[in-house]
Amino acid sequence: MSVTIKQVASEAGVSIATVSRVLNDKGPISEATRRRVEEVVARLHYVPHCAARSLITNRTNAIGVVLPDIHGEFFSEVIRGMDRTAWGNGYHLLVSSSHADRSGLEEVLRAIFGRVDGLILMTPDVDGDTLRAFVPTRVPVVLLNCHDPGGAFDSIGVDNVGGARAMTRHLIARGHRRIAIVTGPAGNTDARERLRGFREELATDDGPAVAGVELAGDFGEASGFDAGRRLLHLTPRPSAVFAANDSMAIGVLAALQEAGVRVPEEVAVAGFDDIPIARFIAPPLSSVSVDIAALGARAAERVLGMLARGIDAQGVQETLATSLVIRRSCGGPLDAGIATSAAEISAVRKANSRQGAGRGPTGLRRRAT
Repeated sequence: MSVTIKQVASEAGVSIATVSRVLNDKGPISEATRRRVEEVVARLHYVPHCAARSLITNRTNAIGVVLPDIHGEFFSEVIRGMDRTAWGNGYHLLVSSSHADRSGLEEVLRAIFGRVDGLILMTPDVDGDTLRAFVPTRVPVVLLNCHDPGGAFDSIGVDNVGGARAMTRHLIARGHRRIAIVTGPAGNTDARERLRGFREELATDDGPAVAGVELAGDFGEASGFDAGRRLLHLTPRPSAVFAANDSMAIGVLAALQEAGVRVPEEVAVAGFDDIPIARFIAPPLSSVSVDIAALGARAAERVLGMLARGIDAQGVQETLATSLVIRRSCGGPLDAGIATSAAEISAVRKANSRQGAGRGPTGLRRRAT
């Protein structure tokens, strides 16, 4: 049988209320009494009943985390960042998946409330009205990579548009004039913004025309593999592929390698997220880098801040910057002396549209050195 708080109190020669105050670090307790109670707790291996304890403290010391999926390196890194921050502040995580489904989300929310003090929601496929209908106002909530036009919740996201534009710009700077993108799930906020960034960069009218090809994907490796196979039958075949996440980019690489297509010599490949395995595959994958663990940590910090101050959400939207990590899958970094900034590449594109002389192997004019 498990040890009860009544047994601890009897063994220590104090009241149940005194044991409770020691365990919850509340109220005036003499040092001698505290030591005696703690010694009995350790000797009897007493573990407080969480539900009963929460009735007294009005806290569960848990943060709920609802993700569309819990499979894959992206989600494990997000959870790692959250857990590190929560653990350092005396909190634990209660993690569940909504299975990227509205009914699944509603079921999870009904099950989780009452068991957590705050909530982090990553539901890119669910609209703000649905969240407002099912999330109690008394619970601090932070949205992660979600779009809430009503501004009822604080949110943290990634600069998807800027990151996609930067990678597309880099591929253009390497001389690619027919670039494919493997898109994410329809309706997903991240996927929609990354596609928008790709389209916007291709539509820049200050240089030579660059053709874009859009291949459907769902963020999974298998969909990237299928997209890679479809790519092989396109005429003319794109010389570069930008996948909207790294999992799909890895699938594309597998399809190209199965067909004997050399990467990056025949087709360059890039992804988005820079998951840990990206640097270890062959060839190492170029990617739009997101500090995924920091994204999770920041979400946990925001929830903990609201718990400490009281709910004060004002619909503040925070956007984390991205950066390019260029590896061998798209040829490696541009050679020294070749333009790399947005302004320089814009100028290069204009120059390339007017003349063909004086270009390096990627089709870019070299700057004077």
